[in-house]
Amino acid sequence: MAYRWGMAVDIDKCTGCEACVVACHAENNIPTVSAQQASRGRAMHWIRVERYYEGNFPDVKVKFRPVLCQQCDNAPCEAVCPTYAAHHNEDGLNAQVYNRCIGTRYCANACTYNVRFFNFFNPEWPKPLHLQLNPDVSVREVGVMEKCTFCVQRIKAAKTAAKAENKTVADGTLQPACAQACPTSAIVFGDLNDPNSRVARLATSPRGSKLLEDLGAEPKITYLAKQPWHEQDSY
Repeated sequence: MAYRWGMAVDIDKCTGCEACVVACHAENNIPTVSAQQASRGRAMHWIRVERYYEGNFPDVKVKFRPVLCQQCDNAPCEAVCPTYAAHHNEDGLNAQVYNRCIGTRYCANACTYNVRFFNFFNPEWPKPLHLQLNPDVSVREVGVMEKCTFCVQRIKAAKTAAKAENKTVADGTLQPACAQACPTSAIVFGDLNDPNSRVARLATSPRGSKLLEDLGAEPKITYLAKQPWHEQDSY
């Protein structure tokens, strides 16, 4: 395969501001739900920022970890889908074909990371909020599973533009919405098949680890642990 898209998230840089969550909603036409529905577990965020507390009060330190679809190479969600709506595409992404999905939710039950969501209602955007919708992304109707695909619409546009110029997608020219919105550049996106790309170098960092790696899903997102400031990576 020509490309193998991956991501690195530097926990040392993440401040928990959740700009990535807002950007993901805006880019992918994700509706918001009420507080009552969220309390029933019906949140629709394709990316969430988890908080971890270390130490005892008042000496408490907080760590943040953005969690989204890990784009696993051995994805358990794909094996259980009866209609092949969840599948691996040519770029190694765990794609989701909405018009194949019949809403069995098997994939959500099999997902190691709880990052798949069932669209349980037909979203509405009262005027003039409908003008905010991204025309490059479909508006999903009730009954389908949704999740992050690294903003696949941006990937397709970048690949098309590069192909027209008989080139490959240059490192750094393509960013999903979450990486573009991150004020501290904690999220790095790129081609893992390119050994000179930032994301490929970070994927081999001694600080790097995969989320729940021992379960064997083979995720393509690397998390970089916190470290002393005098030992910062240069990238």
